Amino acid sequence: MVALVLPTLITWIYFILLNGAPAALQQTAYTLGKIVQFSLPAIWVFLIQRERQKLNRPAAWSLIAGSLFGLTVAAAMAAIYFCILKPSGLLTGPIAVVRTKIQSFGASSPPIYLLLAVFYSAIHSLLEEYYWRWFVFGQLSRVCRLPTAIVSSSVGFAAHHVLVLQLYFGWHSPLTWLFTLAIVIGGAFWAWLYRSSNSLAAPWLSHALIDAAIFAIGYTMLAA
Repeated sequence: MVALVLPTLITWIYFILLNGAPAALQQTAYTLGKIVQFSLPAIWVFLIQRERQKLNRPAAWSLIAGSLFGLTVAAAMAAIYFCILKPSGLLTGPIAVVRTKIQSFGASSPPIYLLLAVFYSAIHSLLEEYYWRWFVFGQLSRVCRLPTAIVSSSVGFAAHHVLVLQLYFGWHSPLTWLFTLAIVIGGAFWAWLYRSSNSLAAPWLSHALIDAAIFAIGYTMLAA
């Protein structure tokens, strides 16, 4: 399925292939790639399949479950960073790479970094849930058994994150693969939550909380 590998290809182009290129070129590649990626579900569902969709009101339990999952993961990330990774010095090399990458994207100043954090946490997280849970998982669940659809969509969701993680930690670092496994688990939970609640609201809320925590931790890393 093209939708499973497209985000990985886009990430490889703007994040790996163009690494070190002028900020304008990286930003252009990122923008065009995301337009293609996030247009695909709407084109396929509304123009090719000609289906109508309706927004469902999320159940209260799903919002609670999503919030608890997001806050638990955020707390675990903070504990791992402040109690293990930062004191051990394991992030000395990755921090330098992150700082260089942020600068190459033109987001090194605090106001721009804050805008980037808000965009990813509030908007990009919704777009990813729309793409991975509503579209990829939704389409797979029509032709696969539920466990297969959950696992396949979650592995696809994690695949493009591997490219980001390996740039910071390297292919041979256990951290790359531990964090990738965590992303697979998160994707699987959100797929289950979406299926159970029949709404993207709870997965989006959960995803947004985790992204916000990532950017908060990232800020403390870069400020160190």
